[in-house]
Amino acid sequence: MKIRKAVFPVAGLGTRVLPATKAMPKEMLTIVDKPLIQYVVDEAREAGIEHFVFVTGRNKGVIEDHFDRMFELDATLEARGKKAEQDILARDQPDAGAMSFTRQQAPLGLGHAVWCARDVVGDEPFAVLLPDELVLNTPGCLAQMIEAAAKLPDKSNLIAVQEVPADQTHQYGICGIGKRLAQRGVFEVASMVEKPPKGTAPSNLSITGRYILQPEIFRILQTQERGAGGEIQLTDAMIGLSKSQTFYGVEFEGERHDCGSKAGFLRANIAYGMARADLRDGLREEMRKYLEQ
Repeated sequence: MKIRKAVFPVAGLGTRVLPATKAMPKEMLTIVDKPLIQYVVDEAREAGIEHFVFVTGRNKGVIEDHFDRMFELDATLEARGKKAEQDILARDQPDAGAMSFTRQQAPLGLGHAVWCARDVVGDEPFAVLLPDELVLNTPGCLAQMIEAAAKLPDKSNLIAVQEVPADQTHQYGICGIGKRLAQRGVFEVASMVEKPPKGTAPSNLSITGRYILQPEIFRILQTQERGAGGEIQLTDAMIGLSKSQTFYGVEFEGERHDCGSKAGFLRANIAYGMARADLRDGLREEMRKYLEQ
């Protein structure tokens, strides 16, 4: 099951981190020295993704600009002999024609955003990565999922899952645990429910922001009714698809960071800063000063 394309829903308004996102897309907020979206694209590229599909909205043009060449900047760096900076930009530059951008013209939810990518994805399995969720690990979360998918039957769907406290399951999409496979951390998904009422969740495994889906999901999303929050929920469509295709949960290795919240965004900056050998000692010293106050 070759996964060549990945969808990045980037049309959200980022209301949880206002006012920072009033004029700037949340996907362009920086973790250390790179925008969120770059980390997620890098994760997809590491996993072997060849085509990157962005579902955008108004005021998101800067995302497209970020992945374009800036000839003025290149010329300035060249003239000033800044080879290291040039190498960084070249490393992050996608191949020509490897990115597509389409619009979600109304805020109708994640399921609708994925549906908007249908014509670009076509009739093949694809990945979905939510750009405000980062996973700090090597190999990345999607690479782990694609490795698991290679050992599963065709027409399999995969979702990345992670434990959450039992008293918080009503805040997430939750999956029930079916048969566990020989592969470490992989199991058949017995059920899925979006934000179950307190005390009714089938497990404490939450559905996180990484998916591998079969193209049949688009036919379901075409007529999917609105669910929680008045939006077209991807989880609801996956429940429909699970009636004819198998879903597998992948308990990935890595440290997940919800950068869509202010506290999560701050934690991610600390975690990714501490993961950098060139920044770790100085950051530790600065944090010690504040902790001692």
